[in-house]
Amino acid sequence: MSRFWTDKIASLDPYVPGEQPQDKKYIKLNTNESPYSPSPKAIAAMQEMVGSDLRLYPDPNCTSLKKALATSYGLESNQVFVGNGSDEVLALAFMGYFSNGKPLAFADITYSFYKVYAQLYNIVPNIVPLTDNFDIDVNDYKDLDVSGVVVTNPNAPTGKALSLDKIKSVLQSNPDVVVLVDEAYVDFGADSAVSLVNQYPNLLVVQTLSKSRALAGIRVGYALGHKDLIDGLERLKNSFNSYPIDRIALAGATAAVEDAEYLREISDKTIATRLWAARELKALGFEVLDSSTNFVFVTHPEKQAESIYLALKEQGILVRYFGNKPRIGEYMRITIGTDEEMNALIEVLKALI
Repeated sequence: MSRFWTDKIASLDPYVPGEQPQDKKYIKLNTNESPYSPSPKAIAAMQEMVGSDLRLYPDPNCTSLKKALATSYGLESNQVFVGNGSDEVLALAFMGYFSNGKPLAFADITYSFYKVYAQLYNIVPNIVPLTDNFDIDVNDYKDLDVSGVVVTNPNAPTGKALSLDKIKSVLQSNPDVVVLVDEAYVDFGADSAVSLVNQYPNLLVVQTLSKSRALAGIRVGYALGHKDLIDGLERLKNSFNSYPIDRIALAGATAAVEDAEYLREISDKTIATRLWAARELKALGFEVLDSSTNFVFVTHPEKQAESIYLALKEQGILVRYFGNKPRIGEYMRITIGTDEEMNALIEVLKALI
C-alpha cells in the first residue's frame, strides 16, 4: 500500500496471469500458448517491417488488418475493431456497453478477468452458476434485468462449448443489451457466432490471435459486430490510445489472418493431440471434461490437484492449478503442447499416479 494510491487502486483485486518462472527451462502447459511457431508468412512480414519506418507512427485505423479480417469472415471493414490483445478489446467493451446502473451477467466459472473489469468499472456482477456438470444453461440467462451478458464460448477454464442454437437463445432472450461472446478458443472445435453478426445488432464477438494463430507475443485481438457497436469501440479507443497496434504487430497479424491454410494446419494438430492426451489421462484415472479448446480441464478422484501440480513442477512441467477457488480447487488446466511435450507429461504422470 502507498499513501499516494487512490481508493480505487487500493480496492482492486487484479488478474493474476499464469506463472512464468525463470529459474529453469520448463515444459509450459499452463498459459494456453500455442506450441507451434506462427505462420512463416507472418514472421516474414514482421521481419520485413523492421527498419527505418519504425520512426513513423503505425496506421491508427489498422486498415490492412481490418480488411483481412472482414474478408475472412464475410463482413465489412466497419464491422471490425482491433485492439492490443483481446483483453484490451474486452476492457473497452466493458467500459462502453455495460452498467447504466444495472448488473452484468456472466458465469461463476469463466475467464477471471471479467470480475476484475467489473470491479474496475464499478459494474455489479450478476454471477450465473454453471450446472453441476460445468455446463452453461442458457435458460438461466432468460428474464434477466441486466446491462449486458458475457458468454465465453468455448468456456475457460472448463473447455466446454455451446452450440449456435444456444447462443441464439441467449441473444433472443436479451435483445435490448449487448451480448458479448468471447471466442478466444473457437478455432479448436467450436462454432463461431460470427455467422450471426448480421442477424443480431446486439452481438459482439471477440477473438484473439494469441491462441490458434500462435501470436501471443504481439498482443492483437479484435471484435466483430454491427457497425454501430464497432463505432462505439472506436470512439473509446481514440479517447484512450489512438495507436494500440505497432507497425510490426500490424504486419504480422495481417499476414497471419490471410494465411488460413496454416491456421487450419496447426489447429488440426492441436485437436488431434488433445484427443490423444484426453484418452491417456482417462487411462490414468483422471476425469477429463469434454474440450473444444487447446487445453483440458482435469481432476483425479484419488490424488490432490495441488500435489500433482507441485510434483509436475518439480519435474519441469507447468500446468495451471487454481488453488482454493470455489468448485474447481481440485482441478487443473493442462494446455495442449506438442506430441513430444504431451508424451513427457503422460510419462511423468504414470510415475506419479
